[in-house]
Amino acid sequence: MELELGPKIAQKAFEGEGGSYYSWTSAELPILSQAKVGAGKLILHPLGLALPHYSDTSKIGMVVQGKGRIGMIFPKASQQKVVEIEEGDVIPVPLASVSWWLNDGESKLIVIFLGDTSKAHSPGNFTYFLLAGAKGIFTGFSTDFVSRACDLDEEETNKVVKSQHGVLIVKLKEGTNMPQPSKANKQEVIFNIEAALPDINVKNGGQVVVLSNKKFPLLGEVGLSVKHVKLDANAMCAPEFSSDSAVQVIYIVKGSGRVQVVGINSERVLDTTVKDGDLFVVPSVFVVSTVAGDEGIEWFSMATTTQPFFSHLVGKTSLWKTLSPQVLQASLNLTLEEAEIFSSKMSKNSVLIPAPPM
Repeated sequence: MELELGPKIAQKAFEGEGGSYYSWTSAELPILSQAKVGAGKLILHPLGLALPHYSDTSKIGMVVQGKGRIGMIFPKASQQKVVEIEEGDVIPVPLASVSWWLNDGESKLIVIFLGDTSKAHSPGNFTYFLLAGAKGIFTGFSTDFVSRACDLDEEETNKVVKSQHGVLIVKLKEGTNMPQPSKANKQEVIFNIEAALPDINVKNGGQVVVLSNKKFPLLGEVGLSVKHVKLDANAMCAPEFSSDSAVQVIYIVKGSGRVQVVGINSERVLDTTVKDGDLFVVPSVFVVSTVAGDEGIEWFSMATTTQPFFSHLVGKTSLWKTLSPQVLQASLNLTLEEAEIFSSKMSKNSVLIPAPPM
């Protein structure tokens, strides 16, 4: 079976004065629909507002540049939560949650969305439903329906439905009054992964932070988890696979590197250079390994599980270390001495392997 895993850059789906929205589509990257995952990128210019909307997917937003504020109404909630967002923030967005996104800073706000599309109308793609604007939900109903439902006369109804000509993203006027963020809600709604203590930290190798629902309970609402990896120049992230059948979607934030993915029948299904802006998919239990370029590499990955567990093929926690010496010797057809050398060298390595000495 041929698999097209990527990497791909996002394609522009919408552009307006306030910003733009890009998406990775299953037409461009079929593995998205096969694995039932999706991805998108929101770019807001200063004073750009993504109009209130909801979607048919559970997803995670990750702020990769800038700052702003969002309003979120979770399913079954009776009021919105408004919080500040900044670079490094992870924001779970449960299916059918209503949200709006505002850039109140002076530079671009960029948010990457990775999600589970198993319940989506079109697996592999996010479908959005707008509450306001030229394509807002009310524009689909006849005037008499909206008028009766909202207790408005015809003139009032047309004002409510047709005054906002923007679609998806608009630019606010200077001085527009918007709800102020609440510090009390921030800890509940947002987790800054940049500020978290790393789960793995190797000198000249890099660091890894794995974010599950144990650290951030709201992730349980979306059924997803996040991993943030920074590799130093020419360092290596050793071969690993998700051992709980999760699919990984990986977005390159900065830098570049070479990635290999090995799958069924030990076939190398991906061997390429990736750079900032690229996205690729690692199917369930496929093995992935990355070597950073001269400037290092940084990425976010989403896994379709709330409590990810990764098995490693090398290093101190390697599966080889768990096998008995006799099995190791027999299965690799080594002498006892060769097996001991292999095992002892394995013990010296971490999951993150620094660049070879010059």
